[in-house]
Amino acid sequence: MIRATTVIDIGGTHMRWADWSPEGGLSHRKRLPAPGFRQYPGLPVPQLQELLVNAICKIPPQDKHSLVGISFGAAMDHRNGTVYASAPLWGAHDVPFNLFDELSRRRSDVEWCVVNDVTAALMHIISTPLCAQDRKVMLVTISTGIAARIIDRTTRYIPFDAGGLQGEIGHLPAVAKLAGEPVVLDCDCGKAGHLSAYASGRGIANLAQVLRQRQPDEWAVSELGRRMADGESFEEAFTATVGADDNIAITLLSAATAPVADVLRTALCLNPDLDRIILTGGVAVSLGEHYKASVMAHLNCEGIYLTSKLYPRWIEDRLVVSEADCLIGAGIAATMEILP
Repeated sequence: MIRATTVIDIGGTHMRWADWSPEGGLSHRKRLPAPGFRQYPGLPVPQLQELLVNAICKIPPQDKHSLVGISFGAAMDHRNGTVYASAPLWGAHDVPFNLFDELSRRRSDVEWCVVNDVTAALMHIISTPLCAQDRKVMLVTISTGIAARIIDRTTRYIPFDAGGLQGEIGHLPAVAKLAGEPVVLDCDCGKAGHLSAYASGRGIANLAQVLRQRQPDEWAVSELGRRMADGESFEEAFTATVGADDNIAITLLSAATAPVADVLRTALCLNPDLDRIILTGGVAVSLGEHYKASVMAHLNCEGIYLTSKLYPRWIEDRLVVSEADCLIGAGIAATMEILP
């Protein structure tokens, strides 16, 4: 029997959902704001989780043959659907919450599949022609949050650690500088100096405030500064001014991509069999080749010992910015076996 497949992507800002099939793709797309601590300030996390579960359970049709694939922006145990933390939704809260069990209890008529959003994005991208010739693929999402995932395409094997985790790079210690001076910012998880604190969407916006304070005159005459003074949102103004080669915007982008380049350099040094590294997510995709160029500027300046000298294009040939759809990936994950 052909079952209806509903796919849901839960991000730090919005919940998106649609119907999906391998033959017909996505249809009937919808979205709502995700119930997080920024939308409901002061509401305890258990109540935010209750709102989330209620919202999810209303989406699948009342059909005992329903199949639902969920892509969730959270650090989670992929073996059993336990969510450890979701800084964009719940801030510093890190008490384990078994989303899979709760959904199964509420809607036992539904077959649920819950995966991390980076896993979902990776499942989509490896199904496209971009990765057709690749074996080992790493996907890095740069968005409200930051994380990575590595898979062997030939076996669909994704290695996880003892906690069922892999690639939570957004919470690795990182170093950032602006105008040659160190910057220390807090991550959404509550700790200072994490990669996400500088390179996520909100991290870049926070870096912009530091740059504005440190270089007020340069900021005021920059195109980025003028656009924001005219009421344009930071995201729109930043994307436009990076494309226009505005000096302040480029300085800001360079500060945000430096710690990302640090992680990629280490990943390639330790995993030389990576055939492809894909940068995706709202930040990377909106800036496109400008984002890749900024990352590569750091890697060309400080590359991998000897390899970068002997084979100057070795890193660049593996690095690409590409859009990946977590909704499609959630559907693929729900209809195929992901090996732990």
